[in-house]
Amino acid sequence: MIISAEVECMLYEGRSLKQKRSIIKRVMAKLRNDLNVAVTELDYHDLWQRTKIGVVTISNERNHAEQVIQTALKIIDTFTEFERTTTDVEFL
Repeated sequence: MIISAEVECMLYEGRSLKQKRSIIKRVMAKLRNDLNVAVTELDYHDLWQRTKIGVVTISNERNHAEQVIQTALKIIDTFTEFERTTTDVEFL
């Protein structure tokens, strides 16, 4: 089972692209290290107040894959520098 999530966020703390990338790198590193998922910035590369992050996991059990994605969303929500606005989860 492959599950992907596209997460759009608004950044409130960053005042430049450099600060935005610093925040995004911390989020992506935490997700990779804690959950062993694939994660990347998908869109809004040139906007410093907005981002879209993609998270993907693969598992032989659907329940496990869903738990990993839900945990990833909870980790994203722990970062106070930005707010998750839209989340699209897709099962492949």
